[in-house]
Amino acid sequence: MNSHNIGVLAFSLCLICLVASPVLAKEKLVIFHAGSLAVPMQKMEKAFESKYPNIDVQREVGGSTKMARMISEVGKPADIMASADYKVINNNLIPDHAIWNIRFASNELVLAYTDQSHDASEISTDNWYKILQREDVEWGHSDPNLDPCGYRSLMVMQLTEIFRNKDDLYQDLLDNRPKKNVRPKSVELVNLLKSGHMDYAWEYRSVAVQHDLKYVSLNDHVNLGNYHYDDFYHQAAVEVSGKEPGTTINKHGKSITYGVTMIKDAAHPEKAKLFLEFMLDPEGGLSILEKKGQPPFVPARVSSRDMQQNLPADLKDMVVIK
Repeated sequence: MNSHNIGVLAFSLCLICLVASPVLAKEKLVIFHAGSLAVPMQKMEKAFESKYPNIDVQREVGGSTKMARMISEVGKPADIMASADYKVINNNLIPDHAIWNIRFASNELVLAYTDQSHDASEISTDNWYKILQREDVEWGHSDPNLDPCGYRSLMVMQLTEIFRNKDDLYQDLLDNRPKKNVRPKSVELVNLLKSGHMDYAWEYRSVAVQHDLKYVSLNDHVNLGNYHYDDFYHQAAVEVSGKEPGTTINKHGKSITYGVTMIKDAAHPEKAKLFLEFMLDPEGGLSILEKKGQPPFVPARVSSRDMQQNLPADLKDMVVIK
């Protein structure tokens, strides 16, 4: 090879290195999160990567309980876990895999549907439970063992039985719900609604808004969206699989509260802290949640002074004790 060709080759290699170096320099950040956070998290990912182009956010989405167990039982590596029920973090990750839990948003349950759903022109806040008992109506919810929206859907129906004083309503509703309509996570039901394979599905209000679905709003006594009714919500109880295989626990009704934590052995702790600072910023991630139909807590909350002291230094001033 003559000197000219060697020079051309060397120059080409330099160009390749210059072009490739930004890609090669990217460091990944792994986030596990609830399916109901998919749309706002996608928006946060784009905004965060625009601000920090050297970081590649990689998200894994699923039912909160399932995602937490992937970390605690299967050992899948993650930096951040965001759950649709903050108690999932307490029950599955603290203290072995995490040491703090920040509550950052709320939500409420609605019954989602489309214009093509059976009896769509008739359904209302006052009669939805009658329509769900009709033989020609297909409806479903997510798996209570894998997804908080699943056990919350069952709680809503239990609370409706109590609130409306309708004996056996809960069981009558379940008797008209085929087992095949219980899906691993609530966002899977969105496609079934839009394709016409299902008439109604229990969803978070934010998910219905984000996917342009029609929905029936529920009374505050049953929608799990108003903390003033926590004493009433507590009457609902659903048995779900426990932390250890073969065990079960009872989940009691409580207003919907989302939680987020950083995993103790996170491979990318500094990147995780940067993302959490962005996520909990009222002008950043919390603003995105608000725009996507999900009420954020501004500022975010922790349950005790001890927990606040365990937070990374830059996060301590971003939360209140409540």
